Amino acid sequence: MAEASSNKKMVGFGSTPQGKSFWKRGGGKGLPSPGTVKPVFGAQHPPLSAPVGAPTLPTSPKKGGHLRPKQSLQVSQPSDPSRPRSKSVDEMAATSPRGDEKVSTPSAATPKLPVLSEREALRLQKFVRLIEGVPQTSLEDLSKLSWSGVPHPIRHTVWRLLSGYLPVNVERRKTALERKRNEYRTFVKQYYHTRLQPQHQQTFHQITIDIPRMNPTSLFQQTIAQECFERLLYIWAMRHPASSYVQGMNDLATPFFVIFLGAYLDPTLEQEAQNVDLSEMGEDDIAEAEADTYWCLTKLMDGIQDNYTFAQPGIQLKVHKLKELVKRIDAPLFQHLEDNNIAFLEFAFRWMNNLLIREVPLQCIIRLWDTYLCERDGFATFHPYVCASFLVHFSKQLREQSDFQALMIFLQNLPTSDWEERQMNEILASAFQWKYSFNDAPSHLH
Repeated sequence: MAEASSNKKMVGFGSTPQGKSFWKRGGGKGLPSPGTVKPVFGAQHPPLSAPVGAPTLPTSPKKGGHLRPKQSLQVSQPSDPSRPRSKSVDEMAATSPRGDEKVSTPSAATPKLPVLSEREALRLQKFVRLIEGVPQTSLEDLSKLSWSGVPHPIRHTVWRLLSGYLPVNVERRKTALERKRNEYRTFVKQYYHTRLQPQHQQTFHQITIDIPRMNPTSLFQQTIAQECFERLLYIWAMRHPASSYVQGMNDLATPFFVIFLGAYLDPTLEQEAQNVDLSEMGEDDIAEAEADTYWCLTKLMDGIQDNYTFAQPGIQLKVHKLKELVKRIDAPLFQHLEDNNIAFLEFAFRWMNNLLIREVPLQCIIRLWDTYLCERDGFATFHPYVCASFLVHFSKQLREQSDFQALMIFLQNLPTSDWEERQMNEILASAFQWKYSFNDAPSHLH
């Protein structure tokens, strides 16, 4: 596939000065779901195409960078501290009427605002005061407030703060974001052209195969989104040679990308980012969401990288902990799985490798990550408790399955397609209870 033949326009980090693309993706669409998770090393396939020079990246913002109105979509400026402060979040958090009345602040100059209950509006006010109303945000206070869920209009800022990506000092945030986003642009210039070198071709090839298998929502099937993921995952692999890229890492970036895109969309449309048409969004907005996703993914991976190093010892330990937890919490279920020769590694490997992203709807994962970001090493230490709660939730149905095949089919196709935040809150409540029940008695887990 000759690179010079590609004329499609790429977004943000992948464009030449003339606006032409410098690379065109090969095949990979329609492939089956990934099987065994394997690290990718070396070059085992023919070259994808001839090497090319590094692209020149845009250094100044373009005009018209926000989503144009389309049907029900409306434009709203994000409440991100790095940008001119939006009136919409303040208006949404305005004091509500008494009783069960709803909060809504109509304005001809601003988009339609979410309809909030009194409780929701007061809670949003607390977040706004904690994030923007003081010179320095207390991460301890923010974690306590966020553990039970973060309001959608301000979630992108809260996640950046709790990930350690955004400074707690309000005055430093804009400068810090600009610096980190420019640093990511530098990484793209430095590394992305090396994807065609023989020693890196297999890594990049695996990334291009895995990306179309991500979340089936329309967002992740768009070429623009897939190009963003190709860049950020490849650059992460180049900067982390101890593990390089491993199948499953692509899933871990999806919640961040959805949330950070949402900063540029109408706050009334909470799930619209999962279905937005990226061709109608500004290139610079998408590029900023890509850079923020890279840095927050890096912060996440710092805590679970042993999941992806040779032999994946982190996953092995977490699966063992899950097994011991279930044995303690639900002995009948544990014995039923044992009697039918169900090894926990056979179904829970994916739960650990993909952090349950393949098991529940994306909106439930976003709610789950609100809490993980508040817990110390939540993605590593709290996750096995959540998996135990998740498994025990289906204890009755599992004990009704009579043999190995029926159990494995059920475990690999759990009935969660209609789950909402309510079910995830129940899972988290049980996980929290078990964590603090067993935390002072580690002998229970060995």
